[in-house]
Amino acid sequence: MSLILPHLNAALNTSCTLLLIAGWFAIRQKQVDKHRICMGSAFACSVLFLISYLVRFYLTGTHPYPGEGWDRTIYLIILGTHTPLAAFVPILAICTIRLAMKGNFAAHRKWAKITLPIWLYVSVTGVLIYYMLYHYAAIGI
Repeated sequence: MSLILPHLNAALNTSCTLLLIAGWFAIRQKQVDKHRICMGSAFACSVLFLISYLVRFYLTGTHPYPGEGWDRTIYLIILGTHTPLAAFVPILAICTIRLAMKGNFAAHRKWAKITLPIWLYVSVTGVLIYYMLYHYAAIGI
């Protein structure tokens, strides 16, 4: 089971990224229902990711980057920015969603302008970290 979890995590992060982008485009086109579905689905993907990640971490612990040199430096920079921002995404997402659910759309838009880029960054860098840790390093680049 622990062998599939990193791949599941990457798939959930990829799905979240695509849903966030689709939700952004939907609201730009004033498709509120589509926006709501996309953003709710992105949040669900993030929740499932967190559960899957915690299970994988419990089963296998940390996975140090096996490479050396410039690629390790890039990996550590990405990881170093990803990790602290990832800790804030649940708080930002919940606050942003709550504002929309309460009908406070002016505040929702203000929060979303902060939440969306951070959430997208965390989602995309999560996939990059997966790729570098499980594929990139394995092929010896």
